[in-house]
Amino acid sequence: MSTPLAQKNTAAYYFQAVASFIVSTGATVIGIAYLPVNAWERAFLGLGLLYTITSAITLAKVVRDKQDEVQLVGRVDKARLDKLLTEHDPYRVDAP
Repeated sequence: MSTPLAQKNTAAYYFQAVASFIVSTGATVIGIAYLPVNAWERAFLGLGLLYTITSAITLAKVVRDKQDEVQLVGRVDKARLDKLLTEHDPYRVDAP
């Protein structure tokens, strides 16, 4: 089993992700603020936006944690296999 190479995010990628989040959230907040509806409907949409944002962040964390768990289990299995292979001596004869 081969392990995938660890990918590091560049500063530009990180900046783009943060900027995209800020712009999309800001545009939605501005859209809700200027929507021609009463305050209760506007508050409902605002709470819906907050719920969507927190759900997306939670989902991203859960996916990341699951990937980390799979990689950790893979590394542990590889370490066990490596240990077994290094300890195995095909020329050893067990005494009766």
